[in-house]
Amino acid sequence: MATKTAATEEKINLAEVFSEFKESKNIDRSTMINVIVESFQSVIAKMKGTDEHYNVLVNPDNGDFEIWHNREIVEDDTLTDPANQIALSEALKIDEDYEVGEEITNRVPVTEFGRRAILTLRQTLASKIMELQKENLTRHFKEMVGQIVSGEVYQIWKKEILLIDEDNNELLLPKTEQIPGDFYRKGETVRAIIDHVDDKNNNPKVILSRTSTVFLERLLELEVPEIHDGLITIRRVARIPGERAKIAVESYDDRIDPVGACVGVKGARIHGIVRELQNENIDVINYTPNITLFIQRALSPAKVSSIRLDEANKQASVWLKPEEVSMAIGKGGMNIRLASMLTGYTIDVFRETEGAEEEDDIYLDEFKDEIDEWVINALKAIGCDTARNVLAIPRETLIEKADLEESTVDEVLAILKAEFEEDNN
Repeated sequence: MATKTAATEEKINLAEVFSEFKESKNIDRSTMINVIVESFQSVIAKMKGTDEHYNVLVNPDNGDFEIWHNREIVEDDTLTDPANQIALSEALKIDEDYEVGEEITNRVPVTEFGRRAILTLRQTLASKIMELQKENLTRHFKEMVGQIVSGEVYQIWKKEILLIDEDNNELLLPKTEQIPGDFYRKGETVRAIIDHVDDKNNNPKVILSRTSTVFLERLLELEVPEIHDGLITIRRVARIPGERAKIAVESYDDRIDPVGACVGVKGARIHGIVRELQNENIDVINYTPNITLFIQRALSPAKVSSIRLDEANKQASVWLKPEEVSMAIGKGGMNIRLASMLTGYTIDVFRETEGAEEEDDIYLDEFKDEIDEWVINALKAIGCDTARNVLAIPRETLIEKADLEESTVDEVLAILKAEFEEDNN
């Protein structure tokens, strides 16, 4: 089917009219043009009922904007759809060579749509650009999940902090993702990793974290070139944010000491990370696939005498000399908890007893009639599962580690000692 065109001399550059959107939203020219075309097609559809026979063209070089209307030429007495058809007599006024069945295309002045259409177009365009901006933001930050970013504290609320990055993007650091001891003032710079992007209800929020183990891994990559270059691999990380962390590292090059490289000369490399994490103590150990040896290293600085594994249930029973028990457990049970997190095994600590058979011991659960269950659970939390475990630990240590009242500890010790005295009589 032949196509001929008719046009007026008028030219309208709407790309300039909407340039403020491009500049303020940092939208590239080609995307801007596509959005303008889609927006005007939407306005035409609302005003004319359909945009099926309209073409919107924007010149990418100079921004000239044109609307073209395509109509079919029909006999005068068969004209039924003036919006999409034109009578032959009218077509011949434009060009005497037109015939029935041909398509005529003429340019429509923007002024024909009126001021209201232009305002509608602006609103539609602004809405589309906002959607595009949200999509770009979501895609950009989802690709950056797990990476460290920096932002300036802009607003401090009870449950979260609002940060602004160098591109004026808003980032949120929830209270739950802050290290205990973190304290910021407006204008200060904060480093964290991008934990995830919450894009519910088409309102993307970039959520940061300083408590994630990944944050510690990324800090190590920045401080230790051998990790960044792939010469050292971080195999496991366990953290109690702001308190203590254990990291298992491995090197496939025998010439490289992975622990020494991570710590640095006189702790130079690790100290910067410790300061960033509010003086969080960091233990670096050599990784090994030998789970028995790995558990021994994870319980450092305590020296393990023997280990019995239950691989099916991921449990490990560890025996130590009496003077090593408190070190294995750590302050508030922290060392044994981190060791369990690092190895993936539930670790129970037992004291080696001289001249006493294992069957002489009694599990604490057997004393539920005499000792409150919450007290038993507190003792278990510090690695004391049996009566002899408890009796092997100094009274002052029990009070501090289990966080129990002196009177409670004295009562427990009396009950347990009485049990063994009765057995000996």
